[in-house]
Amino acid sequence: MAPDLPNLDPAAFKPVDPAALGVPAGGHPPRILILYGSLRPESYSRKLALEAQRLLERFGAETRLFDPHDLPMLDSVPATHPKVQALRALSLWSEGQVWVSPERHGAPTAVFKNQIDWLPLESAGVRPTQGRTLAVLQVCGGSQSFNVVNALRLLGRWMRMVTIPNQSSVPKAWQEFDEAGRMKPSAYYDRVVDVMEELVRFTWLVRGRSALLTDRYSERREHAAAAALAARSGAAATR
Repeated sequence: MAPDLPNLDPAAFKPVDPAALGVPAGGHPPRILILYGSLRPESYSRKLALEAQRLLERFGAETRLFDPHDLPMLDSVPATHPKVQALRALSLWSEGQVWVSPERHGAPTAVFKNQIDWLPLESAGVRPTQGRTLAVLQVCGGSQSFNVVNALRLLGRWMRMVTIPNQSSVPKAWQEFDEAGRMKPSAYYDRVVDVMEELVRFTWLVRGRSALLTDRYSERREHAAAAALAARSGAAATR
């Protein structure tokens, strides 16, 4: 393979074929936003996020990596803050997302959670995350744990996202990356490749269908009731 992915086995690598998934030809590549949860200079969640980004691009996706530096704590500034607006714009741009967080006290870090907290469930009638695909990953300082990926799945469900079945947890992350910050070949690396491949496939499948997949009976009733109330109010105002 190309030198940017030296640990990818060319004999086993298989490009994602949208036609094989029943997706109409044409259109832009899947748009994937990547969030990570550490501000440390040697952040392993950032290193894993970058590795995921390289793989996603090899699978044909268009990616954006959000830098959480300088993102204020939730509600400490208005939502008009430039960094908040940048994050929300990227979420709206995306069709899928990758969430990568270290484990801190058995849970995602405050740095990561703050990014999710700035994404509203609804804004001006638009849901910034609903119907988007999601892959979850974590890095561990010690033995392998699944606390963070489980918590991220819960967050993804709350944000009305389509979380893919596969996931990755990298134990003892400090020994899984080389001095250049690249992930070493291992079963953990192979799992990350699996997750990115699956995310791209699911994103192709869901894209263009998310509105149908997230159409809800309860919300249709709410919209009908609101429309009826507005109509009655308008009739009353003209009398």
